[in-house]
Amino acid sequence: MADGGTRLDRWLWYARFFKTRVLARQAIDGGRVHVGGSRVKPGRRLKVGDVLEIQRGHERFEVSVEQLGSRRGPASEARNLYLESEANQARRTAEAEQRRMEAATAAVPRSGRPTKRDRRRIRSVRAGGG
Repeated sequence: MADGGTRLDRWLWYARFFKTRVLARQAIDGGRVHVGGSRVKPGRRLKVGDVLEIQRGHERFEVSVEQLGSRRGPASEARNLYLESEANQARRTAEAEQRRMEAATAAVPRSGRPTKRDRRRIRSVRAGGG
C-alpha cells in the first residue's frame, strides 16, 4: 500500500460485499462493479471518497468509500467502511419488497396427479362448499 490505496477486490471483500476475493474479482471482471461510473480492473486502488456502484444478484448498491480497511473483520466493522445514501437504501428496500410480492403472487403450476389435499378442495368446490 505504498501508493496510499487498497485494491478494489480486497476492499469489496473487506466490506463484505462478496464472500471471497475470487467472487469480488469475477464481479469486477464481469462489469458488475464501477468506480466513478466507469469499469475498472480488480487491482484499481481505491481512495476515501470514491463512489462505487456494485451489482450483486438483484441488488444494486451505490456506496461511498469512507475507510480503506486493513482486514476482513466482523460485519459491524465492515459497515463502517462505506456509506450508503438514504435514497439508495429506500430504493433497494422497495425493489426487494416488489420482488417478494411478485414471488408470492406467482402461481406454481403443479404437474401430475392432484394430491389428497387438492382432491378434497376440488370436491368441496364442486359440492358448493366454496
